[in-house]
Amino acid sequence: MKLGVMAALFTGRTLEATATACAEHGLTAIELPVGAYPGKPFFEPAAVLESQREQVRIRSILKDHGLELSALSCHGNPVHPDRAVARDHHKAYEVAVALAPKLGTQTVITFSGCPGGAKGDRAPNWITCPWPPEFTKSLQYQWDEVLVPYWAEQAQLCATHGVRTAWEAHPGFCVYNPDTIIRLAERASKAAKLRGAPRLGANLDPSHFFWQGIDPVLATQTLGEAGLLFHVHAKDTELDRREGPLNGYLDARPYGELNTRSWSFRTCGDGHGYEFWKPFISMLRRYGYDHVLSIEHEDALMGVDEGFRRAVNFLKGALIVEPAATPWWT
Repeated sequence: MKLGVMAALFTGRTLEATATACAEHGLTAIELPVGAYPGKPFFEPAAVLESQREQVRIRSILKDHGLELSALSCHGNPVHPDRAVARDHHKAYEVAVALAPKLGTQTVITFSGCPGGAKGDRAPNWITCPWPPEFTKSLQYQWDEVLVPYWAEQAQLCATHGVRTAWEAHPGFCVYNPDTIIRLAERASKAAKLRGAPRLGANLDPSHFFWQGIDPVLATQTLGEAGLLFHVHAKDTELDRREGPLNGYLDARPYGELNTRSWSFRTCGDGHGYEFWKPFISMLRRYGYDHVLSIEHEDALMGVDEGFRRAVNFLKGALIVEPAATPWWT
């Protein structure tokens, strides 16, 4: 298994400087953001798509630093009820799908998106319970009329380019847990009438599962059984021992209010230790995932360089496979 980084944390630096930092820390993979919410900090994706020279330049930078391109990321909401937002995020995704194989990866990471609750809505509506009955009707509209048709078309687009889409399950979007990943992948793939390897699957990020009460190890097993483990983010979450039990974990307070929130994103190892990360990595291996752990830094308690360094050092320890004990009967 390889160790990499979701390079959005290095926004403001050049691709060359970012690749150098990765190599200096012993990483062998990198995930590049190419639009929507993470932005496009290293190059203009549409321009690179049209320029073979730029494609060669980017591949050369990564190769010279011993880095594999694990994925292109354009986390967005391509089914946003605001048509301008939906158009921009869809275009970023469309460019990423076409650009991915030209830069040397078959994986594009995004969100499933979240539509409004009905036609004519102007804001997304994330529904988390079936009652009052209007919520169930809204869910049917979102899935039957928006999500499944949209992602069926994108599955066909992915097949055309030899690419896979890895959804990051994230509260606020219609795909937020293993069940919704599997259901949307199955329904959209069936609607697309595709055969062969799945084109729609998961970018598994344990940090978003912790505060939903989801066990990421069980989630890994379930997604592994479904054959949908496409990519993995390495990010941690700390659950506050007072606020969580007192007020629950559905917390809309700003991320910076660290003394009042029920949970906060942390660098790997500062939310959960090896007692989580080693079984998590072992479960990934059990289901054949031998790709990349892509470090994502959003820890408000430490700067980019400190958080990145701590995550790298911690995960190197988590990835160590202990030699099998010698059987007593030998």
